[in-house]
Amino acid sequence: MLYRTVGQFKTSYHADHALFPVKQDAWLLGFILLIAFVILPATANEFVFNALLIPVLVYALAALGLNILTGYAGQLSLGTGAFMGVGAYACYKLVTIFPELNIVVAIALSGFFSAAVGVAFGLPSLRIKGFYLAIATLAAQFFLVWLFEKWAWLYNYNSSGAIQVPNIDMFGVTVAGPNARAIVQYYFVLCVVCLITWFAINITRGRIGRIWKSVRDMDIAAELVGINLMKAKLSAFAVSSYIVGIAGALFVFLWRGAAEPVLFDIPLSFRVLFIVIIGGMGSILGNYLGAVLIVALPVIISFVPGALGLPVSSAMVEHLNTMIVGAAIIGFLILEPHGLARLWAIIREKLVIWPFPH
Repeated sequence: MLYRTVGQFKTSYHADHALFPVKQDAWLLGFILLIAFVILPATANEFVFNALLIPVLVYALAALGLNILTGYAGQLSLGTGAFMGVGAYACYKLVTIFPELNIVVAIALSGFFSAAVGVAFGLPSLRIKGFYLAIATLAAQFFLVWLFEKWAWLYNYNSSGAIQVPNIDMFGVTVAGPNARAIVQYYFVLCVVCLITWFAINITRGRIGRIWKSVRDMDIAAELVGINLMKAKLSAFAVSSYIVGIAGALFVFLWRGAAEPVLFDIPLSFRVLFIVIIGGMGSILGNYLGAVLIVALPVIISFVPGALGLPVSSAMVEHLNTMIVGAAIIGFLILEPHGLARLWAIIREKLVIWPFPH
């Protein structure tokens, strides 16, 4: 049996609350990290890094931030793209005002600017919720994108209105900018994503995560048992926006290399939301599964027909991608609302009891 649990006893509370109660889960994670840190960098080329690996990590991180707010705390948001823009523009201003500032510090600080903006626009959650809160965050989306376009100080009065990432070195290696190698950027993004994922796993499994879940399930009952709703909701907005802001900084500095305000418009917010829906709300793993599907799908659509001798135009690829993603969202909402993460959970349960039927 692949997931043999016989002999894996829990004799303490610490063991009962372990991150990996089944040792096979730790082995699987170790194998995935081995692939991510060793095998993929040794076999991938520039196209794979820029078209698949880095975007998957960046989008998964952005979805992780949104999932903390929506999947764990139950607060709807349609402004993820704008909060990513806040992180990107904040990081750009930090590296241009303080050229000697370490890029890691700049990215970490940019998340705090996004968190502050997220808390400011999260204040309406204290009085409204559901559809009305989604409209409030959508208003934040439009306002922030308008601010990115009209406030010339944010892009250093550039005539094009875009921000250009300069060459940034760290320990003698160029990690961002036109001269940066894709493999260096991949390792940088991978390390940041692993660190933040570890932080998210721990905070959602602890006291704060239980508070968020209680507010999500029934906020009135949570308040009756003594939970401070204002503190719980604003902390969810702060943590979520911080992670989304870091994802926005990585989005521009370690992948795109340049950005215009339109890049952070509503389609980006919906793409991150689609990743959360397909991957599964309230799941850390689901963010990565959904990001792999959303990012890899256009590449597969354009590559497979060509390999079979059926050339497909770029317009057709875009249309097929939109239709397939839309059908997948509808299918998951009807058949499996908890997304790909739930499908993996079902497979894992089957592996635990295999070869027995029940």
